[in-house]
Amino acid sequence: LKLSIGYPVITYSRDLTLQSYLGQGVNGTGQVPTMTGNFGLIDKDTPKDAYTITSQYDGSELQLVFSDEFNVDGRTFYPGDDPFWEAVDLHYWQTNNLEWYSPDAITTSGGSLLITLSETPTHDLAYQSGMIQSWNKFCFTGGYIEVSVRLPGTASVGGLWPAIWTMGNLGRAGYGASLDGMWPYTYDTCDLGTLPNQTYDGQPELAAMGGSKGKPLSYLPGQRLSACTCGDDADHPGPRNNDGSYVGRNVPEIDIFEAQTSGETGLGQVSQSAQFAPFDMYYNWNNGTDAVTIYDTSLTSQNSFAGNTYQEAAILLTTTDQNCYQTGGTGCYSVYGFEYKGGNNGYINWVSNNQPAWTMNSNAIQANTESMIGERIISQEPMYMILNLGLSRNFGTINFDQLTFPAIIAVDYIRVYQDKNNMNVGCDPDGFPTSAYIEKYVVLTVPWLCSANLTTWDQYGGIKPPNRLVDQCSS
Repeated sequence: LKLSIGYPVITYSRDLTLQSYLGQGVNGTGQVPTMTGNFGLIDKDTPKDAYTITSQYDGSELQLVFSDEFNVDGRTFYPGDDPFWEAVDLHYWQTNNLEWYSPDAITTSGGSLLITLSETPTHDLAYQSGMIQSWNKFCFTGGYIEVSVRLPGTASVGGLWPAIWTMGNLGRAGYGASLDGMWPYTYDTCDLGTLPNQTYDGQPELAAMGGSKGKPLSYLPGQRLSACTCGDDADHPGPRNNDGSYVGRNVPEIDIFEAQTSGETGLGQVSQSAQFAPFDMYYNWNNGTDAVTIYDTSLTSQNSFAGNTYQEAAILLTTTDQNCYQTGGTGCYSVYGFEYKGGNNGYINWVSNNQPAWTMNSNAIQANTESMIGERIISQEPMYMILNLGLSRNFGTINFDQLTFPAIIAVDYIRVYQDKNNMNVGCDPDGFPTSAYIEKYVVLTVPWLCSANLTTWDQYGGIKPPNRLVDQCSS
């Protein structure tokens, strides 16, 4: 069995020019793509006037560091086909999806990336669709990511689940064991927030009913690579603080969008969100004016869902341009994105229809005395990109009577920008390394093991570093 080990692309250093990093034609797995063409970080078809943009958050100038215009027809995304993208071949069981994700469902045509959801029976499932990832091939830390998209289906017909999102490189979407104890943690404090169920010795008492509808607050297994890791442990990927303790490592998630149809208005919307752990009591993250800015309240509003026993989510909903869909409108494309700065003084600023939609800052996820946890942090991990089109009742009611197939999401381009004085591109940056850890546990990336059988880290048999709050450290 030949494993496709995902060694990351070289981390960009400001000592090198971007051009010296471009055109290598070899991706992070060491595979040489068989398709000829343009494989630089910046697509040669990107218009020159798009090489810099003005931040919609603070007005600063941002420089293009990655782009894919998808102008070459007939691209494929099987392993080894592309230096920056790879399509998965699995069932996304985590959210009980009704489709099988197959590389067959993804190609490029007419200047766009196309992901097609069809009534094609595949692996005993009634539907086939696609998910494409840049996991361990292209990652970025901080900056602005922007996509131009025509959404699938019709704005007024609900049930499809198109999404473009990002995750930390230490976990791979669709591979449950890699995510267990890692997603959606965004934590660098040593306290009971790192422990299973967010409790220790029966405290806090409210955690037993601090979730929704009187349920327990958390069913998470505890943060696997926490700041509480014993100092003598060699399995934590690092880095260490000046006092020798470990930095808490995470697999955070920030979504550019998940598209849906409002059950109240019948209008198309996008859900723009970030997920966090550990959790505030009752999932009551701070959505006050000191933490959240909404730029147009006629378009954007708070989502009623704020979390469950497996995630806390800061989510706002924004009405889309109803014409920018596959059917029922003009078929236009609309721009979505987010700009973010990581850390405990960070922020995330979401863009919808090329306009600022909403911003959250680090006050939204400050320490919570009821939960007895410290502050959560905006992602500092290297983030990779994910694009998919799903079908799942977990996301809402599916209107089968009115949905038409095939449903196609079309992506005109995807671009990433950063401050020219603070560029950080790559999946193995010095401050948050991932390469050695991923190489050690490369078996986690084998689809026939992970997607079907390995749902937890314990099933895999991986080492869980001891937590000094509850385990005996040898030194």
